[in-house]
Amino acid sequence: MAYRAPLNDFQFIFEHVAGLDQVTATDLFAEATDDVTAAILAEAAKLCEDVLAPLQRAGDMHPAVLENGVVRTSPGFADGYARIAEGGWVGIAASPEHGGMGLPQTVTTAVNDMMASACLSLQLNPLMTQGQIEALDHHASDEIKATYLPRLISGEWSGTMNLTEPQAGSDVGALRTKAEPNEDGSYAISGQKIYISWGDNDFTANVCHLVLARLPDGTPGTKGISLFMVPKYIPDADGTPGKANSLKVVSLEHKMGLHGSPTAVMQFDGATGWLIGGAHQGMKAMFTMMNNARLGVGVQGIGVAEGAYQHALAYAIGRKQGQSPIKDGTGTITDHADVRRMLATMKADIYAARAIAMSCAVAIDMGRATGGADWQARAAFLTPIAKAFGTDVGCEVSHLGVQVHGGMGYIEETGAAQYSRDVRVTAIYEGTNGIQAMDLVARKLSDDGEAAYRLLDEIQETAESARAAFPNMTSAVWSAAETLRETTEWLVARTDPNDRFAGAVPFLRAFARVLGAHYHLTSAVAEGCDGPRTRLARFYIKRMLPEHDALLRHVREGAADLYAVSVADLTG
Repeated sequence: MAYRAPLNDFQFIFEHVAGLDQVTATDLFAEATDDVTAAILAEAAKLCEDVLAPLQRAGDMHPAVLENGVVRTSPGFADGYARIAEGGWVGIAASPEHGGMGLPQTVTTAVNDMMASACLSLQLNPLMTQGQIEALDHHASDEIKATYLPRLISGEWSGTMNLTEPQAGSDVGALRTKAEPNEDGSYAISGQKIYISWGDNDFTANVCHLVLARLPDGTPGTKGISLFMVPKYIPDADGTPGKANSLKVVSLEHKMGLHGSPTAVMQFDGATGWLIGGAHQGMKAMFTMMNNARLGVGVQGIGVAEGAYQHALAYAIGRKQGQSPIKDGTGTITDHADVRRMLATMKADIYAARAIAMSCAVAIDMGRATGGADWQARAAFLTPIAKAFGTDVGCEVSHLGVQVHGGMGYIEETGAAQYSRDVRVTAIYEGTNGIQAMDLVARKLSDDGEAAYRLLDEIQETAESARAAFPNMTSAVWSAAETLRETTEWLVARTDPNDRFAGAVPFLRAFARVLGAHYHLTSAVAEGCDGPRTRLARFYIKRMLPEHDALLRHVREGAADLYAVSVADLTG
């Protein structure tokens, strides 16, 4: 199936939903005019449609392998990556000071969305590098920046993130990797890391690992962790990759999906590394990279959902089966109510998740360009929602994509199952979606809910202004926002954290549902007629928004009945 980038949706969301014009009105992003943005997205679309999409099946059918200590990537991936690097797509949001385009994160988010739709396995590589660029730009010394940033931005080198260890999954503070000071100011890094996406490849001149480790005087837990740059090849004085560092790929994980993306077990044996940020400040520096990656991973979910939807839609439009149950039908399975329901659900949820992600990106850009605390708080609040809901939508839409295909969806040759296998991990990495939800109800409500209430005010104001044009839709959205406000107030008042955590996942999902309805309604208002966006908004608000009520009832139950179910009950 040929992938087609949804440029019209990006443009509409930019102009009428997320408000990219606010970003381009700032001095920092003044050069990202409408014409420039449109041209950038059009070029990215060509790359995704013509170069990356054809690699999707090759990566799945011919996985990356480890041969005699060398990672061999999937057929065509080296050429595909070269096209990404040559086009400047790795450094699209990076500072021009080091060779980047300096474009808004919002534009980068749209490009990453398209790349994830086309070939998620390969897109993971530049996404990891983009996060590393962000971390180095904020925390590295000028010397490290001068050596690494231009080469990472150009795509000559690639970057990874090394957090997880066999005994320390989400509990990063339990890591055992050590960093011993060397006489020349560098450090000797020793330990093992697992789940390292693109831990090695055969097409970049160097692979740069950001590694969390503990100095000899580092205290237990996360407060004693430091961050180090540990390259595969140690750069010479002029930045040329020199001798091999004391690190290696031990093995590649055998995964459910993303077969074209080598996920490595990395061993560091006294490898030479350089401190990034201050001693014992590793988590602060790493979170700069992780926060960037969390939005990026949410967009990966949305991108895969788009690919799965287009794949399913093309099949449904061409699949004739049974008699049409409607007058003047097409004779294909799109005439059947349940297939129409699935396709409409897929499209409506993708649009909602994409609007949330783009709004988060706009808030990030505005916070960076203006330094405004409200924008920064909005970005922080939306990030876990964008990550968790975006990846949930990826999993659910790809699942529906298999169902639309019927029995053929279960046959690997159709390619429908690959989307479901590939996207599943996105709900797990960069912090599981449960952790994202716990972050939302804990840290992100620690301002007594102010960031949440500002969003709810905006939703209800939009509903009020659209009441005359769309009375039924606006009443539903306004009422949903009010119920969400009451539940937020209930959560803020809880003193037992478990009362918050027990309902964290349904709360995040409910917030995303209401935000999705708000953005669908905003789109209907902008369309100004009973057009396709209005009809999709009506479908979402009437059939999908009501889910929020049951979710919020779940939230307000607290933790008592949850813990009343004992471990013995679960095993009996």
